[in-house]
Amino acid sequence: MTQDTPKPLNTLPIGQIGTVSELVLHDSERRRMLDLGLVKGTQVTALQKSPSGDPVAYFIRGAVIALRTEDASKILVRCPA
Repeated sequence: MTQDTPKPLNTLPIGQIGTVSELVLHDSERRRMLDLGLVKGTQVTALQKSPSGDPVAYFIRGAVIALRTEDASKILVRCPA
């Protein structure tokens, strides 16, 4: 996958960095993600999965934040080539 092709955050492999390109969320869900710092251009690193696989911990703007797969699938990121 090239950097020009956005993919859902939940498909980002552990240890890889992606850059937020778009939020496919509306209303309060969108506001929540924006409040967490997930704005266009923000770098996100997938850190680790919980033992059950959901949620996943991400490093976002100096903080570790756990996101459910359902929410992470609506955040599109671009990955380095």
